[in-house]
Formats: sequence, C-alpha cells, structure tokens
Amino acid sequence: MNPWLKYGGGFVGAIMVAFGIVRAMATPPEDPVQAKADFDAYMRRVRGQPANKAFTGGDQGWVDLKLESVEELSHNTKKLRFALPNKDDVSGLQVASALLTKYKGPEMEKPVIRPYTPTSDEDARGHVDFVIKRYPNGPMSEHMHSMEPPQRLDFKGPIPKYPWEANKHDHICLIAGGTGITPMYQLCRAIFNNPSDKTKVTLVFGNVTEEDILLKHEFEDLENKYPQRFRAFYMLDKPPEGWMQGTGYINRELLKQVLPEPKVENIKILVCGPPGLYKAISGPKKSPQDQGDLAGLLKDLGYAKDQVYKF
Repeated sequence: MNPWLKYGGGFVGAIMVAFGIVRAMATPPEDPVQAKADFDAYMRRVRGQPANKAFTGGDQGWVDLKLESVEELSHNTKKLRFALPNKDDVSGLQVASALLTKYKGPEMEKPVIRPYTPTSDEDARGHVDFVIKRYPNGPMSEHMHSMEPPQRLDFKGPIPKYPWEANKHDHICLIAGGTGITPMYQLCRAIFNNPSDKTKVTLVFGNVTEEDILLKHEFEDLENKYPQRFRAFYMLDKPPEGWMQGTGYINRELLKQVLPEPKVENIKILVCGPPGLYKAISGPKKSPQDQGDLAGLLKDLGYAKDQVYKF
C-alpha cells in the first residue's frame, strides 16, 4: 500500500509520515546503530511491510537480549520481559515453538541450556515475555530469577514443536504439570485469537498448591468467553480449605471422565510437564526427535500413539 494512502492520503498523509521522520531524527541518538535500526523498523511499518523477525533459526546463532522488566507473580514465579533487538521486531516464533536459553556462571565448566516457551503473542512487537518458576537446584530458573534490568541473556531459536493450523483437530486435550503449561497456553492463545478456528480444548492441569497454578486468570477468561469450547480441570497435591476441584495427582478416573473416548476421530492429546508426569501419563520421549512408545494412563485407557504428542 502507498504510505501516503495508508495515513489518510494526499497532503495529510505526507505530513504524518514527515512528522514521524522528523521526530525520529530530532534527538541525537546515544547509539547510532540502534537509532538506524529503529528508524528502518519505523519505515517498514509506514510502508506496510512485515516486521523483522528477531529469531530466524538455522545458523543465526545466539542472540543476547536485554531484560526490560520483572513482575513478581508468586513466591516462586516471575514474569520476565526481554527487549528484542529492535523496537519494531517480532519474535519470529510460530505455534507451537520455543526458544533456548544459555547461561554460564563464573564457576560452571559448561553452560546450562534450557528451552522456554514465551507467553507473549507471536505478533507482539519489541519484546518477548516468559513466565518462569524457580525450582530448587535449577540453575537456569534460579539465574533468571536473580536477574535485574538491564542484564542480558542469550537466546536461540525458534525450536519448532507441534505445528498448528486452524481446525487441525476437532478437539485437543492438554495435560500439563507445573511450567509445562506454557506451550499449552501458546496453543490456546493461537486458537482463541483466530475467529476461524473452532477447535474445542480441554485442559487438565496438575500443581502442588493453588498459588502454583500459572496463568490461571488467563484460562478463567477463556472459560468465561468460550464456555462451549474451553474447559479446565485442576488437580492439587495440597489443596486449600474449600477447594472444589480435584486433589492428588492426575489420575485415570479424571482422564476417563473429561477426555473424549479413544474411538472419537480427529482428536489430539498433548502432554507437557516434569518427568514424573510423562512417566505416569504417556511415557517419556526417547529424544527431542523421537516421541518414544506410548505408555502410562493414556495407553491403559486405549489411546493410540498417533493420538498423543509429547512436548
């Protein structure tokens, strides 16, 4: 689209674009390289061009991002926002995919590398968000919890997981534990942000305490907006007094009650969580590229290997 038409056409459009250029150049930049990148991004938006992708995979290598802000969500969970290299960048992630993080402490022989799924929208510009739960003796989660703006961290990706397209399945069932909820939220966000996607979603989410339920407010919003298409079931090891949902671990009885039967066509069950959850629900993966055999409760309930995906 002609940039003058995009902003109203003729003289008015010219004035608006010119004003943006003058404003961008009015203050001498502290970092000329960054200023040029921001200006180029601004002009891409004016011309209606697609945003630059911060992460392109392949041989791109590691990209260090600056921590922009930290929000404390609970006693052991924080939301970290990292600035992308340019203010107009998008992350470049697809649904479902993740980013690798890398950190090497002063006394570490080798760096620790861990995958994390962002909780921000894929088309969010200028930043990428992560909800990070701190685990005892978890070197990456402990390091990320210790970070303060404007410290930096290395990222790499995207790491593709389960590729999604609208209406790929009639019904998907998400079984998660702890921080295994983040790729599930990524899928839910893509489904319910797309008016043409009519997929039904059932979530089964296990945690220790009610405070440990990550993104609970976001899932409650989905239940309120889409009561015929989204249902969430929570299991707690240590429920508070008056807790109205399940207690203990995710079990056979609950799954049999809330999941569609194995004979139902075009369903998919997706599993993500700590090793104990995989062992009990689906069996572990052999490697990132090998899903391994189906085992656990899902096999006992009669589901086939091709009906299940392990993140």
